Amino acid sequence: MKIGLLSDTHSYLHPKVFEHFKDCDEIWHAGDIGSEEVIDKLKAFKPTKAVNGNIDNHKIRSICPKDLRFNCQGVDVWITHIGGYPYKYTPAIREELDKNCPKLFICGHSHILKVMYDKNRDLLHMNPGAAGKYGIHKFITMLRFEIINGDIKNLELIELDKN
Repeated sequence: MKIGLLSDTHSYLHPKVFEHFKDCDEIWHAGDIGSEEVIDKLKAFKPTKAVNGNIDNHKIRSICPKDLRFNCQGVDVWITHIGGYPYKYTPAIREELDKNCPKLFICGHSHILKVMYDKNRDLLHMNPGAAGKYGIHKFITMLRFEIINGDIKNLELIELDKN
């Protein structure tokens, strides 16, 4: 399963998203979608899983949950928008991780791309940065990776100019 991962589009979908994710089986969006148009375009292009973020309105919140927890090719995945980072998770996230830890934890919100292994919890944390124009980030960033028989492989960073 090849996954295209993005977050924090804030109502903007760079045209190259479609080029970079053309070979993906699914697209996952970690919140702050910004507009229904963005989620509609992604869903028309590829099967899409998405969570809402703190800037998303009631319409997006009605179609995209706060959290998604699912199994993908033997990997327990949890996607939420605001989660923190290994060793600095938000209190509610930390509590849930202590009770029921996934293998792959994905969040957005910070606009800072980070992929970190949390050795204390034996999980991989991914934040794809920000795929929109608005925010503190200097470049649009996204991730692409594969899940094969319970393993996360072939992780790639995609970086685009904001202009």
